[in-house]
Amino acid sequence: MLLVSSAVAAALTAQTVDRAINDGRLTVSDGTQIHYLESGQASAAPALVLIPGWTLPAWLWRQQISRFSQDRLVLAVDSRSQGESSQTVSGNTPERRATDLNELMKDRRIDRFVIVGWSQGVQDVAAYIRQFGTDSLAGVVLVDSPVAAGPAELELHPEFGKAVLSGLSVYVRHPAEYSEGMVRSLFSRPHPELDLDRLVRDARGTPPQTGVTMLLMDIFGADRRDALQRINRPTLVVAASSSPLLQAQKDMAATIAGSRLVVLEGAGHALFIDQPEQFNEALAQLLATAVAVH
Repeated sequence: MLLVSSAVAAALTAQTVDRAINDGRLTVSDGTQIHYLESGQASAAPALVLIPGWTLPAWLWRQQISRFSQDRLVLAVDSRSQGESSQTVSGNTPERRATDLNELMKDRRIDRFVIVGWSQGVQDVAAYIRQFGTDSLAGVVLVDSPVAAGPAELELHPEFGKAVLSGLSVYVRHPAEYSEGMVRSLFSRPHPELDLDRLVRDARGTPPQTGVTMLLMDIFGADRRDALQRINRPTLVVAASSSPLLQAQKDMAATIAGSRLVVLEGAGHALFIDQPEQFNEALAQLLATAVAVH
């Protein structure tokens, strides 16, 4: 019996690893080409849409794409000016990225999905909800970042705001070194299976002038906290215990009616890579709840 169970488990593991991940591209209304990764098939379960952080590529979500595409359609999006999407001098804001996402969902005929935003992606989720509401959402997942308060961030989180602003001059003057340091700071443990050199190259693919605009608009460009009051879907907030904005994330979770907060120990900012089992389990529980949402 144990041998049979082990064989089945091994087969399922291999099946998860071997599931095809396909590339897709859509030219959105302003002419920008958005690249995305897609796996799985449309089913009764809501689709899962994964949004990466600042200057980072969609392929970082590969573990989650493989894990959750067994019973649903999963998309991971390269935000404009990131990954394999077009570089553009305009629209590098959460608000325009939300429009890109809405156009992508319409093109793929996805009318019900769970949206997961990590870091910068949290601002994209808030911008999406502010513009398009929650009718198409079956669930919301906010990963290791609070929704930004705009200019008020400098008063609410002064040390964090100062750190961001002081780092920008280093980024502009030494973009290669800054990008490498940023990438390596994402993780609290080694990942020999992860191509860090490729990740650094991808992060450097976003020109510094674009990256500066993105970062300023993400954090200081708009107060998006009103989106939290509009969330009426199952919501998961996942934070690293080491996050400098952990309390802000706890406060955010308390603001969202019925949300669940999960704090992961032993994880850096890329907690879904540092602690994939715990992250995936929390996400799986959210997805199980989201199935009941119509």
